[in-house]
Amino acid sequence: MVDLKAKPFYLSDADIAWVEATKKSMTEEEMLQQLFFPLAETTDEDALQALLQHNPGGVLFRPKKSEALRSANTWLQSHSKIPLLIAANLENGGNGVISDGTFFANPMQAAAAKDPQLQAYRLALVSCREAKAVGCNYSFAPVADIDINYHNPITNVRTFGSDPQTVKACTCAYVEAARKSGMVTAAKHFPGDGVDEVDQHILTSVNSLSCEAWDETYGHVYQALIDACILTIMAGHIAMPAYQRKINPDFPDKLVPATLSPELLGGLLRGKLGFNGMIITDSSRMLGFHSAMDRAQAVPYCIEAGCDMLLFNKNYEEDLAFMTNGLAQGILSRQRLEEAVTRILATKAAIGLHKEGKLFTPEAICCEEHKRWVAECADEAVTLVKDTQQLLPICPDKHRRVLLGITENRNQWERLTNRYARKLEAAGFQVTVWTPDMAQKAEKVEQWRKQYDLVIWVGNIAPQSNKTTNRLNWTTPVDVGMNAPWFTEVIPTIFISMQNPYHLLDVPMVKTYINTYSDHDIIIDAVVDKLTGKSAFIGKNPVDPFCGKEYLKW
Repeated sequence: MVDLKAKPFYLSDADIAWVEATKKSMTEEEMLQQLFFPLAETTDEDALQALLQHNPGGVLFRPKKSEALRSANTWLQSHSKIPLLIAANLENGGNGVISDGTFFANPMQAAAAKDPQLQAYRLALVSCREAKAVGCNYSFAPVADIDINYHNPITNVRTFGSDPQTVKACTCAYVEAARKSGMVTAAKHFPGDGVDEVDQHILTSVNSLSCEAWDETYGHVYQALIDACILTIMAGHIAMPAYQRKINPDFPDKLVPATLSPELLGGLLRGKLGFNGMIITDSSRMLGFHSAMDRAQAVPYCIEAGCDMLLFNKNYEEDLAFMTNGLAQGILSRQRLEEAVTRILATKAAIGLHKEGKLFTPEAICCEEHKRWVAECADEAVTLVKDTQQLLPICPDKHRRVLLGITENRNQWERLTNRYARKLEAAGFQVTVWTPDMAQKAEKVEQWRKQYDLVIWVGNIAPQSNKTTNRLNWTTPVDVGMNAPWFTEVIPTIFISMQNPYHLLDVPMVKTYINTYSDHDIIIDAVVDKLTGKSAFIGKNPVDPFCGKEYLKW
């Protein structure tokens, strides 16, 4: 049974009466439909009407213009039989749902700042205020993963770092600010990503920690979040053999993701940790879910195993049929169906979705307070990892002729190049931008020495889903002097890594190295101010940028 008066719901008698009356009024088909959380591909009214024919429990929008989203969400809520959870990935700001919203910071940037808890709190406030301004009520954040393995291609700057205490403090601060904003949050990705070096988007990943090590790290974080009354937790397509075998001694020699594991959901999350809230899967489109079980079984079984909602679909109508057939065949029990629907409705009631009078606050989007906070976080977070050549600060008198190079994977080359060049030129430097055609020229070493006083190379290789690595790659063939940093012993060189704190691993020859953790314009301004001595470096490392390798410090 679900205790609706207990943590994290704390529903009043009137709220509970709404949950029970709503559930009683639903047909079996409508109860099954509430389990689904599809992706809303467009704000077109005809498409929204088609979506509502299936009465989903919630929807998620990718970032779109604020006016279009506000209109779509208003229409959805006014035409939905049961109020909808409307979600967004609010990991780094209002831009997670509004294309014209505020990018505040990647979580690791917040963790690098002077006061990580304050910046995580502000991250949530900016994200949730702006999302609520267009009718969203559910944040798929905070990221509660711990960046233990520097080779992991997907966690990285999406996390608050590698220290469990910092991750705990920052995620709890995020939840507190979101709750005050009237938003549901989903800590992700239980039982915890960041241990292995793979991505659950393309296979079932593994948290290989022992039970004792997990208790002291991820378990410590999740217990704190549960104690802080987080309403929902997102289960990842991540196996954890140690606890699966401890809870079930007969557990097979097979990788089973948490989304399909009653051992992890019922035994660990609900049992040992005492979580009473709603559990939602990560995207069921991911291969980590697909490859673990026949989808016809996996769709209903993920609910039977302990999840309450299924996120996204391979094919919506087919998945509905799988869920319906699963109930008829006994893969999904009636008891679990009713428990799941109860928790879904209770989550909605906990933030008052069943009540009238919800107001939009469009003035929150990109407001002056948010802009000021963005600048403060950027100033605090930029981290000088090393400067063994004692190059900084740079000045036009010594380093006037600057070669600026950008290596990146987000189609942001023009924006980054223009911002860095304009900021450096305003400080008195003469900037030459490295372009691919320069790679075809066989300049002599002495020619480079005569042409440039300083090289500033920027790496902007961001974590991306469905990638096996986010390492630096250079134009080939390297042996003819492309954009690889062959010049570090010829010209003083600075490397700025914007979205991967571990790039020093790929450029150990660089003697001055800086991490910024995000790539927005304001942090670029902060970097140049610090390079030129206009402001001091005060950021601290949320992870080990030396990757445990002593030689990277030299």
